Amino acid sequence: TRARGRRARAGEAQGRGFLAKAAAVTAGLTAVGAVLGLVRDQILAGYFGAGAATDAFLVAWTVPEFASTLLIEDAMALILVPAFSRALARRGDGALDDPVRALVRGTLPRLTLTVGLAAVLLVVAAPLIVTALAPGLPDPALAVDCTRLTATCVLSFALVGYCSAALRAHGRFLPPAMIYTAYNVGIIGTILVLREPWGVRSAAVGVAVGGVLMVLVQAPSLVRELRSGAVPPPPPPRPRASRGGQDGRILVLGLIAPVVAFSLCRQSQTLIERFLASPLPAGAISHLNYAQKVAQMPMILSLMLCTVSFPVVARALAAGDEETARHRVERDLLLAAVVVLLGASTVIAAAPRIVEILFERGEFGGADTTATAAVMRVYALGLLGQTMVGALVRCYFSAARPLWYPAAAMGAGLVATGVAGVPGAQYWGAVGIAAANALGITLTAVLLLRGAHRQSVPVRAGRLGTGLLRLA
Repeated sequence: TRARGRRARAGEAQGRGFLAKAAAVTAGLTAVGAVLGLVRDQILAGYFGAGAATDAFLVAWTVPEFASTLLIEDAMALILVPAFSRALARRGDGALDDPVRALVRGTLPRLTLTVGLAAVLLVVAAPLIVTALAPGLPDPALAVDCTRLTATCVLSFALVGYCSAALRAHGRFLPPAMIYTAYNVGIIGTILVLREPWGVRSAAVGVAVGGVLMVLVQAPSLVRELRSGAVPPPPPPRPRASRGGQDGRILVLGLIAPVVAFSLCRQSQTLIERFLASPLPAGAISHLNYAQKVAQMPMILSLMLCTVSFPVVARALAAGDEETARHRVERDLLLAAVVVLLGASTVIAAAPRIVEILFERGEFGGADTTATAAVMRVYALGLLGQTMVGALVRCYFSAARPLWYPAAAMGAGLVATGVAGVPGAQYWGAVGIAAANALGITLTAVLLLRGAHRQSVPVRAGRLGTGLLRLA
């Protein structure tokens, strides 16, 4: 009995070490990808400035933004990781026909055909998409061309999400962590090569090239795993075993719908911004985009803390240890708030200098710096809300049951953004749109904080809210 206990403790310690290493690798490569994304935006600003051309490209960029959320980050992972985990468990039980390979044969061809047809449909419907997203765009023909090029990423991103889910289920985290580095390298390289003959269309081609590179950095590793037939170390025991494949599929479908609804609502904030900014003078969409990308850097850094500790919260909830989960969540929220508020303070205090250093060269002039800095200062007011939403939603979806409350809270914030954005855009232009965004996401954060103790983790909302206000 003592020997079994020692082996169990050793296995648990090894599992914690593996998770820590995987989290560190993921966080490090995510930071590299974020830095390359900033370099990408610098190149866009330097070569193409902030005008009608970049506005057209950013409207087309809406397609990969939505595709990455649904096909890489959320929906695909929640569907396929459990499926591959079950198949690996059956492989470990000694099934005659390899369940993992059977799963790939049964799902990959259908997925490829479905998303391939969806990509073709987007290419054909590009004029309608541009009209719906930005009816007041100065150069809709350019936006249509860019949209047709970026629509190809629907197929590549689906394959990326498939490979990422399969590799993570096998315990391989390095290739999935490299995808955004490959993506941004593809965009940057394509712009440098093709910008002279194709202008801003080269950036749209770069999105297509980057999607292919994302697949290529993962596909060889997945092929090796499928050929080896190896079984990864078993995960920690769960309180309740699965009741079978059919029940698992029903559970996954029940869990995925609220996640998709939340993701669509959150991503729709960008749609509202670009829709409201399209009738404004040329460059408004670009100013919003550059300001958002720079101002979000503190949020990305702060959420890395929550990403690393997310498995701890999930395991505690699965084991019924609500006290450990509550303590971890409250501590993470306050630490994340410290990081993001320091970053927001820096952005507000030094926005013109930051924009000047990062972007003011080439086609991006002093007037663009002034406009982008003004938007960035207002956008920074919502960074605490952005961080709280990103951290709290992990708690909601760590529970093994469908929760619609996050989607409802995000929907309320989306309505607030739209209602405030209409007069904001009319009277204050892009600055008013940024203020509406900050208002909407802050409302969502308050609703998620107030509902957490009833829906997922029993955090002390009043005490936590007081601490956040003191920090702010």
